Amino acid sequence: MYKIIAIYKKPDNIEEFEKYYSEVHTPLVKKIPYLKELRITRIKGSPFGQTDVYLIAEMIFETKEDYKKALSSKEAMEAGQDALKFSHNKVEIILGEENIL
Repeated sequence: MYKIIAIYKKPDNIEEFEKYYSEVHTPLVKKIPYLKELRITRIKGSPFGQTDVYLIAEMIFETKEDYKKALSSKEAMEAGQDALKFSHNKVEIILGEENIL
């Protein structure tokens, strides 16, 4: 499977972040074509204590072709720009391929 992964740093205002994320941003992400699954992980800490990572979103695509089409879509561009805007640039967006061993 192929993924777009968004790693959000801890926001200044968690309640405001959560409201926007659920009411505005998630619906934008769900419009991305060929999206098979959206996985959200809220980070609770690390083995070493605190972490500045707050949330990880994984957008899952079945095939490489679906992933490429999704990445070039206007919906993905809109969702990416929105992520940067509402997080105040406290997001890193990375691309990956999952292999199960």
